[in-house]
Amino acid sequence: MESLKIETKIYEIKFLCNLDKCKGGCCTVYGENGAPLLTEEIQQIDLNLTNIQKYMLPKSIDYVNRNGFWEHDSDGELSVKCIINRDCVFVYYDDNEVAKCAIEKAYFEGESSFRKPVSCHLFPIRVRNNYLYYEQFSVCEPALENGEKNNVQLINFVDSALERRFPPEIYKLISNKHKEE
Repeated sequence: MESLKIETKIYEIKFLCNLDKCKGGCCTVYGENGAPLLTEEIQQIDLNLTNIQKYMLPKSIDYVNRNGFWEHDSDGELSVKCIINRDCVFVYYDDNEVAKCAIEKAYFEGESSFRKPVSCHLFPIRVRNNYLYYEQFSVCEPALENGEKNNVQLINFVDSALERRFPPEIYKLISNKHKEE
């Protein structure tokens, strides 16, 4: 991997999701594209799609059956498709109207070997062109408040996602840099 550049904000910001307040807004935020995908994730989702669909909304299953679940975005990068530039095709809503991930639900139910796209797991940290950075979204204001309240640093919040995304030597570099801050 080329030299990884790391935005210092990821070590400074405090962040802890508060689903009761944000209602899973990161899965339904308005935008042209859905979450970024790695090439190998498309195959993993395909392998588990039948079980994932057990937790998807009927309209999303129909959409995926007609249009697929991934696309090339305007930059030519792979991303998950969204319905009407909003809900990720894998969104379902729990009893409290919180948007959640059908891929992750199938994983935690023991019905899928794939947890969810690593970009979703890392959110609100993004990786683009060997640059690791914090992407601010207004829907995450409750997470910033909750992180402050509970003294949870963003880098710690996404620790398992960083470990999953990067080879051990890069993960250690990111983690050790945090300890130096």
